[in-house]
Amino acid sequence: MASVRNLKKDINFVLGDIIEAVYIHEMTTTGKPSAETDAIIEEAITSFDGLITRINQRGVENKKAHFKVINNDLEAAANQLVDKINAL
Repeated sequence: MASVRNLKKDINFVLGDIIEAVYIHEMTTTGKPSAETDAIIEEAITSFDGLITRINQRGVENKKAHFKVINNDLEAAANQLVDKINAL
């Protein structure tokens, strides 16, 4: 991991792009939000909040391993959200 700042940027960009993809899907299909798209956006925001909270934890013994787990969790959450978008 290069830096904590880059990890925070990655989280912001990845989850922001997922939310943008949901908005694009809404505009190209119905033109308005649905319950499914609102749920995906809410899940992305919840994932963002959880990951940022974990990054800002103090007193972590092995920081490198801690941030690696967070990065893996980001990837897993992003893949899950993308699968939900593709299922719409």
